Amino acid sequence: MNDPLKLLAVFPHPDDETLGLGPTLARYSAEGVETYLVCATRGERGWFESEGSNPGLEGVARIREAELSCAAGHLGLREVNFLDYIDGDVDQANPEEIIGRIVAHIRRIRPHVVVTFAPDGNYGHPDHIALSQFAAGALVCAADQNFIDADRQSAHRVLKLYYMVDSVDVVSIANEAFGGISMEVDGMTRHHIGWEDWQITTRLDNSKYMDVVQKAMLCYKSQLPGYGPISGWPLDELAKVFGTGNFYRAYSLVNGGRKVETDLFEGLR
Repeated sequence: MNDPLKLLAVFPHPDDETLGLGPTLARYSAEGVETYLVCATRGERGWFESEGSNPGLEGVARIREAELSCAAGHLGLREVNFLDYIDGDVDQANPEEIIGRIVAHIRRIRPHVVVTFAPDGNYGHPDHIALSQFAAGALVCAADQNFIDADRQSAHRVLKLYYMVDSVDVVSIANEAFGGISMEVDGMTRHHIGWEDWQITTRLDNSKYMDVVQKAMLCYKSQLPGYGPISGWPLDELAKVFGTGNFYRAYSLVNGGRKVETDLFEGLR
């Protein structure tokens, strides 16, 4: 394959690309892979009262967009594109519209690999779950020559789709360090639940990129209150949570089997 390898991340909020996927993006950017991000929202509802009065949806959006730009620079992203939905409302998006917008980016960028949240949304976040579903639908439509996007681009078949997941060990560390992650949805508490080792198809050793990830994390000044002690951890402690990239290979057109991958581009190099 002579064309440069391309990785597209599809995530709902600014900082999703850094917390969890950051080491992977930094690694592949450093290796010469072209890395791109499609972000569904500008994180408009992500404000902590400890940071002062809420500047409103537009004010928070401006802050978090600038923070994402800062983080993207550290991670080596070639492009950041927004879908222009509101934080917290992604599951209310018109399916045809949002899928069409994602398709347009897929066909323009023409990535080999796409990464998004798993169907459980990591800890049940409705935006995470919805975008996972919309991204999967977009991959089907992007490969369908009968699906016409707004720019009337030619079809593109993504060769590998991955879900970013957390292992049981990572969830255990998070629970011990800052009480774990949970959220209330429809009157029920959804908890952060890790994936068992046998479920994880792909593990990446990204431990040498912790300094880059820490710099990207510190771009998110507005979000640091929600990070608990993580933002102040030394690099060796960060590596315990973020040093290994854990993924589930949802599909691949170029490889398979039970062997645990060590590269998202296995079968393509």
